[in-house]
Amino acid sequence: MEIFKSRYRHLLRSYLKESSEKALYQAQLFSRKSILQQISPEEIISLHSEALKEIFPDIQEEVLLSFDFLLEVMVDYGLAYQEHQSMRDQQFEIKSEIEIAASIQENLLETSIPQIEDLDIGATSIPAKQMNGDFYHFIQEGQSIHIAVADVIGKGIPAAICMSMIKYAIDSLPESRKSPHFVLESINRVVEDNLEEGMFITMFYGMYDKVNHSFTYGAAGHEQGFYYHSVTNSFEDIVTKGLVLGVDQNFTYEQYQKQVEPGDMIVLLSDGVTEARTEEGFIERSVITDLIQKYKQLTAQEMVEQIYRDLEKMQNYEMNDDFTLIILRRKV
Repeated sequence: MEIFKSRYRHLLRSYLKESSEKALYQAQLFSRKSILQQISPEEIISLHSEALKEIFPDIQEEVLLSFDFLLEVMVDYGLAYQEHQSMRDQQFEIKSEIEIAASIQENLLETSIPQIEDLDIGATSIPAKQMNGDFYHFIQEGQSIHIAVADVIGKGIPAAICMSMIKYAIDSLPESRKSPHFVLESINRVVEDNLEEGMFITMFYGMYDKVNHSFTYGAAGHEQGFYYHSVTNSFEDIVTKGLVLGVDQNFTYEQYQKQVEPGDMIVLLSDGVTEARTEEGFIERSVITDLIQKYKQLTAQEMVEQIYRDLEKMQNYEMNDDFTLIILRRKV
């Protein structure tokens, strides 16, 4: 410590004598070394006060007392500053972990959009924050395309883990067990056994037959999508009755079927689409169907991307929830 005191007195004398940039630079170097030696701000003030006494033996007592006052201020300031730095370090560490988790989630949940001769498919899923609480997954098996859409009631890393669990569970089911109601009942049992209390999952599962152009589906409390009839240029809601996953492992799920005609569209989504909020409140479902009508001349992928941009703009580019939108259109 004596070496530091001597060095500080020398630097202070040099600056008072020269008032040069070089002296200030030396002071900066001294400050960095002090940090490495874990010398606190209040100790620096004491050094300064003692140095002044030696340089100016006749210095006014009031000036020295002012340093005692500053010293008391810096004691509390130093403690608060250390706590602030500690919190910043913790926040940085948490942020880094979340970024890594988000990257892992993206890789684990990656799914390819099927390229089918008679079917045009578009899909987008945008998280409101770093971690996505929504999930969609495509599976091609034989003459069928399977589509899963899910939304975890609860966000962050636990939601990401749940989504990975669901994808693994779906992929692990044998093809004979992939009828919508069987899938929902199987996933429901997995979720009920493994989900922490207070978390629930809504899910939609559909199966498109490429030969007969029929769409068989079931749902577990998931947001209602839309079915577009090309002949009448009209929409109807897709029925999505069924208890959310994770409540009752013995629940029996129903499944439904629709015949998909040329030009017809199946629109699947999460509640982040229908619960978009503007200054006037929640948007009406008709806003979404109007946007589909507006962009129906585009490809399915262009449609979902353009609808997202329009809804994002309506909300002043501040999405309040994860956004997932999928459109399947039978080609004419």
